[in-house]
Amino acid sequence: MISDFIADSLVMASIVITLITVITYQVAAALQQRWQSIWLNPMLVTISILVPVLLFVEMNYQEYTRATQLLNYLLEPAIVALGFPLYQQLRQIRFHWREITAILSFGIIIVIAVSLIMAMILIKAPEIAVALSLKSVTTPIGITLTDQLSGDSSITAFAIMVAGLFGGLLGPAWLKVIGVKSPKAQGLAIGSASHVIGTAIMVRVSAEHGAYSSVALILSALLTALISPWLIPLLQTLFS
Repeated sequence: MISDFIADSLVMASIVITLITVITYQVAAALQQRWQSIWLNPMLVTISILVPVLLFVEMNYQEYTRATQLLNYLLEPAIVALGFPLYQQLRQIRFHWREITAILSFGIIIVIAVSLIMAMILIKAPEIAVALSLKSVTTPIGITLTDQLSGDSSITAFAIMVAGLFGGLLGPAWLKVIGVKSPKAQGLAIGSASHVIGTAIMVRVSAEHGAYSSVALILSALLTALISPWLIPLLQTLFS
C-alpha cells in the first residue's frame, strides 16, 4: 500500500508530500497566468487536489503538517515579504491613517455583529455563532479569540479559509461590479475581509492594492483583538 510505504519513513513522507504540494501549486499558477481564470487560483487548485490525495494515502492533517514543516518555515518570510508594498506606499498611508482606522473599525463591528446575530437566529448555537463571527481575521488570532470566547475553533479555521479563498477569488470582481474602482478602497476591502490570501492576490494587481491590503490585514487583526472581547459578549446578552 502507498500509505504503508510513506508511513514507514518520515523523510520519504516529507519529500513526497512536499513535492506534490509545490508542483501542484506551481502548475496551477502557470495555468492561471496563461488562461487568466479566477477558478485556477493556485491555492484553490492545490487544496482541491491535495485533499483527495491525503484521503487516498490515509494521511491526516497533523501528519501532513509535520511532513511539510519546511513549507511552514518558509511561510513566515513570505508573509514578511508582503510588507514591501506597504513600505513603498507608507508615506501616503500615514497621511490617511485616521480615516483607515475608523473605516476598518466600523467594518469589523458590522461584520462581527451581523455574522453572530444571523448565526444565532438561524443555527441557535453560541459556539458556532462565535466561530463564524471571527472569520475575517488571520487564523492564529481568530482561533485564539474563539477559544477565549468559548467558540468552536475548528469551525473558525474552516470559515477563515473559506473567507480567504472566496473573498480573494470573487472579491475584486464584485467590487468592480458595484462601482468600487479605487485601488485604496479595493485593497482595504479585500485585506480586511480575506486576510493573507486576499492580500497575496492584491499584491499581484498592483503595489498600491497590495499596500492597502497589507494595512487592512494588520490593522484588522489588531482591531478585532481589541473589539471582539467586549462586542461578542454584549451581543450574546441579546439571546440569553
